[in-house]
Amino acid sequence: MERVEASLPQPLQAPDWTESVAFRYRRTRSGRGVLSAVKHVASIQLRDLCDIDQQKDKIFRNTEQFVRGAPANNVLLTGARGTGKSSLVRACLQAFADQGLRLIEMDKHDLVDLPDLVDLIADRPEKFIIFCDDLSFEEGESGYKALKSVLDGSIAAASPNVLIYATSNRRHLLPEYMSENLTYTHTPEGEVHPGEVVEEKVSLSERFGLWLSFYPFSQEEYWRIVQYWLTHMGVSAERIAACRPQALLWALERGARSGRVAYQFARDFTGRQAHE
Repeated sequence: MERVEASLPQPLQAPDWTESVAFRYRRTRSGRGVLSAVKHVASIQLRDLCDIDQQKDKIFRNTEQFVRGAPANNVLLTGARGTGKSSLVRACLQAFADQGLRLIEMDKHDLVDLPDLVDLIADRPEKFIIFCDDLSFEEGESGYKALKSVLDGSIAAASPNVLIYATSNRRHLLPEYMSENLTYTHTPEGEVHPGEVVEEKVSLSERFGLWLSFYPFSQEEYWRIVQYWLTHMGVSAERIAACRPQALLWALERGARSGRVAYQFARDFTGRQAHE
């Protein structure tokens, strides 16, 4: 009987909340949901994120309201890759962890269990951000409906100690097709109200009260970020000035000017300098 019971679905168990300020929800091979503490939490600070000051101000204000117990919004961060969307959420955790903020990272495939997770933490004294990184859905994915319901649409009121922060490269989180915009094109087998397809796709992203958009960096913005990280890693001003052509070539070879690419160049350059 014990072996049979172990193979059956088990209720979600609370972790030791004192182990960490960040947790990860995942499913085991047996299909059981588990909340595990993140032992090494990313230590990035808000001051480490350059040239996204407007986005920083908005998400900091929203998170501060949330931690203080004031009304706050779920947040959707969309835009160019490598521009600091995920890092901004992690930096908010570092800024407010000592005030009771906690973060739970959840993959989109596990969002069907989101209502159970919200119920588990609803009575906790801490404030929880449920973080979905690189979120997007394909047609018919089950987590889509669960997320819509938790954000706004369930008969149950939203828990005051839970917010959803999500990042995505898709503005509306779902693939959009040109045919969906041809509202007035009628075919023998077409939908009677094709415009409603677009409305359905927009409805999920509209449930996020705060949208933050991120854009590709210019050459000078990219260079400023490179300078910041090289200085942070202890490289002298003379060496930093001399490496500008290398930094620009690095971005050209990668086909992108972003904060991630700038950080990767700084790590490579600093590592090479250490062996010279």
